[in-house]
Amino acid sequence: MPVKQPLWVGVDLGTQHARALVVNDKGQVFGAGSAALTSTRCGPRHEQDPQQWWTAVAEATRAALACVHADAVTALAVAATSGTVLLVDRAGQPRTEALMYDDARAVQEALVVNDVGAPLWHALGYGLMQSSWALPKLLWLLSRHPDLANEKIQLCHQADLINARFIGHPVPTDTSNALKSGYHLLEDRWPTEVLNRLGVPPPLLPAVVRPGTLLGRVGVYASAVTGIPAGTPVVAGMTDGCAAQLGAGCVEIGSWNSVLGTTLVLKGVSDRLICDPAGALYCHRGPDNIWLPGGASSSGAGAIAEWFCAADLADLTAEAAKLAIGPVMYPLITRGERFPFHAADAETFMLGNPDTDAGVFAALLLGVACLERLCFDRVTMLGAPIDGRLTSTGGAARNEYWTQLRADLLGRTVHIPDQPEPALGMAILASTSSGKSLAEAAATMVRGGRERVPNPARAAVLRQRYADFLEALTARGWLDTAIAQYAHARL
Repeated sequence: MPVKQPLWVGVDLGTQHARALVVNDKGQVFGAGSAALTSTRCGPRHEQDPQQWWTAVAEATRAALACVHADAVTALAVAATSGTVLLVDRAGQPRTEALMYDDARAVQEALVVNDVGAPLWHALGYGLMQSSWALPKLLWLLSRHPDLANEKIQLCHQADLINARFIGHPVPTDTSNALKSGYHLLEDRWPTEVLNRLGVPPPLLPAVVRPGTLLGRVGVYASAVTGIPAGTPVVAGMTDGCAAQLGAGCVEIGSWNSVLGTTLVLKGVSDRLICDPAGALYCHRGPDNIWLPGGASSSGAGAIAEWFCAADLADLTAEAAKLAIGPVMYPLITRGERFPFHAADAETFMLGNPDTDAGVFAALLLGVACLERLCFDRVTMLGAPIDGRLTSTGGAARNEYWTQLRADLLGRTVHIPDQPEPALGMAILASTSSGKSLAEAAATMVRGGRERVPNPARAAVLRQRYADFLEALTARGWLDTAIAQYAHARL
């Protein structure tokens, strides 16, 4: 009787859906499923009902396993959005709403957090915490729910809640999710000297383990709901950005993954913590003692929906490809920039005067490409290694013209994997429970893909447009002169 090949399950909780993927050791997909999620947005407020997370995950895993021999499932891992938190009771039941990754109401709490913990945040490489980070939001939740003061409650990250449902009881969080909650990544502990001054007692915080650590096994009730066999190991996962990085095969020192979706996110791999005095870049602690520096811009492909919501993007791309390199737009989705620089007052601008929709579209694509190059100039200036493989993922990677434009401006070959997504990254991480290293698992499970080689014929004009872009950012007072000069020198 043939031995069943092991199958690995990756689960990803995004903003709009939960997704599950079942793959083997070669990265072949045996099953996939998804289920919709809904949010409540109003200004800086962004909440989800945490109860729907488990319902959606169960629906997604049942669909993914519909045509799979479930007893071949060997392990699973869960990814979720970074900085999404709530308060739960000791049984793991939600006691508050869930504040999503970009809920930005904890403005005053962030000021307090940064006043009290600034020396530590600088030592950890990110300088300051933003109002959307988990620790300020924890203070916000505590202040808005004084009725819970006498209850035994605990901070819970989005992935923690799902892992607890799978296993049947609360479990530790992981260092990736704990980063924005103030975890001391260098010393592997909660910094009680800071947290006590903020009024956060130790019992309020979960235990923390490294990604890939065995948390427990799927319980009987969870098995009946999700279709995943009881007893299946559940390993600690990572945030969705880190999971997508793993799914792209970006796990070797010096390799980078540029994710161009709604926003532009850059994630790399380093053998050491990379410190950014400006706080625009921060480092996750990954498996196998690697560090994962990265940052997320407020610009990206999401601007296309705002400017060209009813347009045929294929036609626009074809028309844009016929145009000479010309105007440049800096297309922000919301006011303010986070990475590769901090500028709360940054806003969209245009250099040049395109006279057609295709011209505006081309300017938008070029502007994001310029911002991507600035991201790489920034991380290089900070001393991060960048001499490894460069991958491009996200929905925009399907636009061949845009991907080529980005490769030309970067002057680097760009690789586009076949199936890059956070759920695959979690399947890869789950497979390390068999004893493989992360690099070994990714080498066999990240499949095929195509590549774009830079076209030197456009290099000179693109460098000039990038120089114009740098000057415009500097003139507006958003870009520090040191990074602007560094970026000019690299031209």
